Amino acid sequence: MDMSIYLSEGYMLPQLSHPKMQDNLVFNEKDIKIGDWNEKRSVAVDVNFSESVQHNGTLFAHIFVAKHGAEMDPQAPGYDPTQSYRVIKMLTRYHQKKKVVKTKKLIGGTAEDSVDEEEIPATTPDGKPIITSYWHSNLTLNLVGDGGVLNYQTLPVPLRQHVVLEQTGAREKTGRNGWYYPIVYPNEFWLLRDHMVELNSTVRSLPLYIDLTPISFWKFQIISSMDFSFKQSAANPNTALGQSASTGAELEEFKRILIETNIYLLGTTAIVSLLHLVFEMLAFKNDISHWRNKKDNVGISVRTILANVFMQTVIFLYLLDNSDGTNWMILFGQGFGILLEAWKITRMVNVKILPTPPGSLLPYKITFEDKHKLSQLEQETKEYDEEAFKYLYWVAIPLLAAYAVYSLLYDTHKSWYSFIITTLVGSVYAYGFLMMVPSLYINYKLKSVAHMPRKTMIYKLLNT
Repeated sequence: MDMSIYLSEGYMLPQLSHPKMQDNLVFNEKDIKIGDWNEKRSVAVDVNFSESVQHNGTLFAHIFVAKHGAEMDPQAPGYDPTQSYRVIKMLTRYHQKKKVVKTKKLIGGTAEDSVDEEEIPATTPDGKPIITSYWHSNLTLNLVGDGGVLNYQTLPVPLRQHVVLEQTGAREKTGRNGWYYPIVYPNEFWLLRDHMVELNSTVRSLPLYIDLTPISFWKFQIISSMDFSFKQSAANPNTALGQSASTGAELEEFKRILIETNIYLLGTTAIVSLLHLVFEMLAFKNDISHWRNKKDNVGISVRTILANVFMQTVIFLYLLDNSDGTNWMILFGQGFGILLEAWKITRMVNVKILPTPPGSLLPYKITFEDKHKLSQLEQETKEYDEEAFKYLYWVAIPLLAAYAVYSLLYDTHKSWYSFIITTLVGSVYAYGFLMMVPSLYINYKLKSVAHMPRKTMIYKLLNT
């Protein structure tokens, strides 16, 4: 067969022999063999954009397919609709506009120090999204292998939208079955948003790489169905995966993984991620069981648990501050961990909220009271906990202060709030191992580890 591709801003075309149309011809290949898996054609062109396209106008690719030697132009004499047909593909893609979030040095910075750290969706003053046009440099056309006899009425929508029925309504000799043209599938599954360029008045031309490659019918079924499903999920704000923006980012990341990751590494990552999820749930289960059955506070550092609540809250706030693309399952696991640590505190001490004396900065304060009169071992544990944290403060506070000064002077941030959260989470990740010191010190002084949840520690070790 033969294939020609014309670019046009309109859905309707003049006669293909018109001089203007010849300027818009970007792909013209002859004698393409259907069913030949070595048949590949590629063309690279530069596309000039009109003022209309630069301002959210549309640009279409009109793909004409014909039996070798047959007339393609529907307006030309001798045109036979049984020998030729057309597929129309819109090349300009419309997405919610993204604005760049500027980050800067909060102290001593200049305009040159500002950098573009991340992108977030832009909206109008009344909260409506701003939609703008984007351009992707790749146009991949898959010539689908023979699909045999198809029941058009029962075909899934992702497949049926790419099957073009013969225009004259002709039937085969039994009169029961019609015909369909060879399927040309514009494959967008591997196109990533990050690779698209926003079209505006400064973008006057961009390249377009056209690739025509064969594909088997079963691959066409899988790819077209997945692409359709992904687009539906990203467009539907009531999807089970969460809001549309978050879903779109997750699906983009999924496709990026498939494109850029070695297949063996991908398989290993999937297995490890599954095991990580299983061990994390088992650790949660055994941790809850251990604390439900615990009757005393021997060997337990209350301050460490309070510190864990604080540190996990910092990480949770950091994930929210950088929530673009953060998986909701990560947020759920982090939030559940905070609640679990807070619940442990209520198992060890009574938490009360009491009014503060007149003249205090805050109207209320949180106090912790022992649930019962402490035994000798519990009293020793409390004393060792206080002593361990005294030494810990000597090390942790100077380290945190040094890191905060460094981050303030040399790193860029979106705001003071972002600086505080980023500095705290950096300290948590870098110096979090110091929180093991109080428990190790208590164990050393008590000469015992009988109070520790062994199964929970094993599952966390395996996760690590």
